[in-house]
Amino acid sequence: MRLRAEVLEGAVRFPVRATPRAGRTEIAGLHAGALRVRLAAPPVDGKANAALVRCLARALGVPRSAVSVVRGGSSRDKTVEVAGSPDRILASLLPLAEGG
Repeated sequence: MRLRAEVLEGAVRFPVRATPRAGRTEIAGLHAGALRVRLAAPPVDGKANAALVRCLARALGVPRSAVSVVRGGSSRDKTVEVAGSPDRILASLLPLAEGG
C-alpha cells in the first residue's frame, strides 16, 4: 500500500486518518492509503486538529503555518496540505508513511 499524495505547485496534499484520544501523539504508518496519525488530544474545540498540525509540522520539519487541514476538519478522515518544496516534503513524508 502506498500513500496517496497529490503534488501541487508549491505544496503536497495527502489524506490522513486521525485517531483522537490515543495514548500518545504519533505517526503510525498507513491506513487504506492515508497517513495514520494517533493524537492524544480530544476531538473538542479543534484540539485534535491543532495537535495534528503540530505533529506533522514537527515530523516534516516545516513551520506549523505551512500545514493546514483543507478537508474533513470534524472527521477522522482528513485531507492535509503542506506548503513548501514538494520534493523535500515527499522525501520527509514517505519514510513516515512506511512506519519509519
